[in-house]
Amino acid sequence: MALEHADPGEPRDVRPFGPTLADRRTAAIFKSRQLEVMRVVLPAGKTLPPHKVPGEITIQCIEGVLVVGLDTGERRLEAGQVLFLQGNAVHDLRAETDASALVTIVLHGGTGG
Repeated sequence: MALEHADPGEPRDVRPFGPTLADRRTAAIFKSRQLEVMRVVLPAGKTLPPHKVPGEITIQCIEGVLVVGLDTGERRLEAGQVLFLQGNAVHDLRAETDASALVTIVLHGGTGG
């Protein structure tokens, strides 16, 4: 199943899901040659296993509470907080509560500065 991406200039809503959060799923927002943005949804107690991506990333917690596991320890993200990670940083993600986050990834091969 292909993920649906927004076209350039097409607005996408990233406001909190609120009471419908439990019925939502992770979804792509857009992808270009240099950047990918997705909305990650994790129910309480669920995890994303340790992984890494070549490019830099940000994880912006929109709602709920997420715990990001890093080599240097855990970082707790609450709604309204953002975390920056260098490329190739091994990390995992765990939801303390039902949560969603906006994740941006600088794609490997982009022409970053």
